[in-house]
Amino acid sequence: MSVSSPIELVCPAGSLPALKTAIDHGADCVYLGFKDATNARNFSGLNFDPAQVREGVAYAHARKRKVLLALNTYPQTDNWSSWTQAIDRAADYGVDAVILADPGLMAYAAKTHPQLRLHLSVQGSATSYEAINWYRERFGIQRAVLPRVLSMAQVESVVANTQVEIEVFGFGGLCVMVEGRCALSAYATGESPNCNGACSPGKHVRWEDTPRGMETRLNGILIDRFSEGERAGYPTLCKGRFEVNDETYYALEEPTSLNTLELLPELARIGIRAIKIEGRQRSPAYVAQVTKVWRAALDKLNSGGAAGFSVLPAWMAELNKVSEGQSHTLGAYYRPWK
Repeated sequence: MSVSSPIELVCPAGSLPALKTAIDHGADCVYLGFKDATNARNFSGLNFDPAQVREGVAYAHARKRKVLLALNTYPQTDNWSSWTQAIDRAADYGVDAVILADPGLMAYAAKTHPQLRLHLSVQGSATSYEAINWYRERFGIQRAVLPRVLSMAQVESVVANTQVEIEVFGFGGLCVMVEGRCALSAYATGESPNCNGACSPGKHVRWEDTPRGMETRLNGILIDRFSEGERAGYPTLCKGRFEVNDETYYALEEPTSLNTLELLPELARIGIRAIKIEGRQRSPAYVAQVTKVWRAALDKLNSGGAAGFSVLPAWMAELNKVSEGQSHTLGAYYRPWK
């Protein structure tokens, strides 16, 4: 799909202050969730109640920005109505699109609220244009968020063979699990992030000072141990340090952030419609810092074109401050053998 419009900047809003911060710093769209298991960031202290959604939508629309509502977990037979009611509320609140993963919910939304724009969530794990086109033909989706497992060549192939707008992640956290198929946290806690909306749910997390250092545990499983003064991250299994063959290290995945600033000209060339910033669980300060940098980068690309674009050291310095492990990666995008 050839796209002549500028790339949209889609930023996280885990709270009303974060929503306003994102918009004030240049986001074209914000994405948010309700205060329940219908979204994949179902943590205490995050997300929106009905009054906050209405206020957020009004704030965004007054500034000609968009609000996308993530309903991107999978309902079960005993709570199906909670998800369909969430779709009904989304339509009533006037959000610009809902981000869905479950085909049954897409069918409900398409039939009950045909005017409601549908986006396919990254949790849907659609990695081929054949899958994306099926969702378009069956449910009328207008945008798909690609999983973070595709090379640039594979992303380009998807874009070239679908009429669906394609959105990709540009900055933020990564995970070794395929989106929509997380098993590690479910194994440790008995609660699937894809159904309950939280990886490493807070009720299973414990922090404890010990003679050997600060220990973090998930449902009793030791995830990490931090020495005095060492920066301690939230305990998730995939980013824990474990002893393997008498050596302790990040056995599954080192903490690092995806950062595709240098790929912006290429993403624009192949027709990417939107860049998503990960981090609804992060603070408004994080949202401000990252949004400001990406707005500046996209504006530079839009005004000067690919030939005039370069990544400024100041941008990287700002992003380093909020990156996991203070390091960056291009992730799966950079796989020259693919």
